[in-house]
Amino acid sequence: MSTTEKRQKVVKSHPRLSLDEQCNLLTIHRSGIYYKPQGESALNLQLMKIIDEYFMEHPYFGVERMTDYLRLDKGFKINKKRIRRLYRLMGIQTIYPKRKTTIHQKGRHIYPYLLRNMKIERPNQVWQTDISYIPMYKGFMYLAAIIDVKSRKILNWSISNSMTAEWCVELLEDTIQKHGAPEIHNSDQGSQYTSDIYINTLKQNKIKISMDGKDLRLRGENIVFGYLNNIYIERFWRSIKQEKIYLNPPNGGLDLYEKVKEYISFYNTKRRHTEIGKVPPNEIFYQKAIAC
Repeated sequence: MSTTEKRQKVVKSHPRLSLDEQCNLLTIHRSGIYYKPQGESALNLQLMKIIDEYFMEHPYFGVERMTDYLRLDKGFKINKKRIRRLYRLMGIQTIYPKRKTTIHQKGRHIYPYLLRNMKIERPNQVWQTDISYIPMYKGFMYLAAIIDVKSRKILNWSISNSMTAEWCVELLEDTIQKHGAPEIHNSDQGSQYTSDIYINTLKQNKIKISMDGKDLRLRGENIVFGYLNNIYIERFWRSIKQEKIYLNPPNGGLDLYEKVKEYISFYNTKRRHTEIGKVPPNEIFYQKAIAC
């Protein structure tokens, strides 16, 4: 079994085995089960929750505009320096046109976007992946997920209290082990996905690499998104937060794990998606996979 599958075998209230004993039998570290949320001040946690909800509706709000919103609309006495730090902590990347430069960070690998005008016809043709900040009752954590674009199935997921490239590679390798390698892997240009270790893993599995660009155009007061959006995984973030996380904030890392596990099972097996014919993702993924 993959590491992710082993973690999902752990039973919180097993009648005979403690969590420690289960981890030993499955040869996984306790740190993978006893998730410890990141802590922040009560004010920062409140701000982060508001930012997270508002940013999903306004992904073009940079630090200055978000600061104005929080000060003028919400009444917080805060400055841009605080919001800029929280943006970095939450892993938020504002969507807006930036000036092109010839400066590239050492160790980062940037690839072109391959999905523009592409017809996606089968499972495992294209995967998308991303990381999202997850607010909790006290503290916060991060959720990484990989989605199959054709079926909208969440193929794999993992939670952590830090956003490391090694964590993302573990998730990728586990997913390949379970489902085989896709033809194309699409992500944003985050440091985890442009790192040596992540890019090398994709190349070793002979996967084509696609990355979102910065194609956003302004027409009057309307914002027209081009081909940059990692749109399917972004829709999943909206769904899990609005339908699960915001309604009942997790109380601790293990509670978050159980809530995410429950929701993704529902999302894959029962939640009907209009864009794929009002059926659950599993129906498309496994039906198409058998046909192929």
